[in-house]
Amino acid sequence: MDDLERHNPQRPKGKRSTKSAPSTASGLTARIVGAFGRHYLAQLDDGSVLACVPRGKRAEVVCGDRVTLAPGDAPLAIEQVHARRNALWREDLWRSKMFAANLDRVMLVTATYPGIQHGLIGRALIAADAADIPSTLLLNKCDLPQAAAARAEMRLYRDLGYELLELSVRTEPQAALAALTPRLSGQTTLLLGASGVGKSSLTNLLAPQAQAPTREISEALSAGKHTTTATRLYDLPGFPPGSVLMDSPGFQSFGLHHLSVSQLQHGFPEIRARNGQCRFQNCTHRDEPGCVFTTDPQAISASRLALYRTLYAELTSAAPR
Repeated sequence: MDDLERHNPQRPKGKRSTKSAPSTASGLTARIVGAFGRHYLAQLDDGSVLACVPRGKRAEVVCGDRVTLAPGDAPLAIEQVHARRNALWREDLWRSKMFAANLDRVMLVTATYPGIQHGLIGRALIAADAADIPSTLLLNKCDLPQAAAARAEMRLYRDLGYELLELSVRTEPQAALAALTPRLSGQTTLLLGASGVGKSSLTNLLAPQAQAPTREISEALSAGKHTTTATRLYDLPGFPPGSVLMDSPGFQSFGLHHLSVSQLQHGFPEIRARNGQCRFQNCTHRDEPGCVFTTDPQAISASRLALYRTLYAELTSAAPR
């Protein structure tokens, strides 16, 4: 088998998927807990962690995958990626990249300072919705003077039905832990956020082992010095079994070009709520006459409508791939 066969429930449109490879009776079942380029860490059911690499250059393996490893010398070969429940993608016009799989929840961290990044929040919420993964928003640094203004900005998402928690991880860590514990218990949760929002502090609070020096990981994988940009999965100490945190590197962009227009529209609760109320059934909510979002300014905020139209233009102008 030249390339690793896999099952992917959410491949970008226009790309052919393949079936899962047959199970290997003599293989080792494991979960990918670290992704470092083409090098991975896999955790066996007994808790031991092994270095591994995929077979074939086109194989897609991401943190959270359940895999079958071929017995042998390290690094072991990944023979099979098991069927995924869901997957998240980051993408731009030139490249799509899956980066997480088999999630129960996405927690998106923002902060009162350096400011709310509504474009990033909106894109991440849409991506999670398309993958049918529940989302929770975390507003961090609520002990700063900018908190009141940030709360006012974030009220928009609470009014749309998203869960919003307010935290001060550095100054009130125990309160943050108490708020998050019932939402993390027994689940695999992906933590997302741009640089500077306090995501690393939150990861270290929940999973102290995340502070281990990356040099040790580099040596184990022979993967060089780029482990600080790796996606990692951590068991949460003190939590019920199955409580897992996935930490993805800070990022500034979240492309959605793998989605269809209908998936984009479904990702806006405001548009879902007004489905069928425009004059034309196939209204794209841009400049058509009788569009409810043009005639009723209360139907959607101006900033959210602008985001929708920007994303619509990105989807429809993307070059075929």
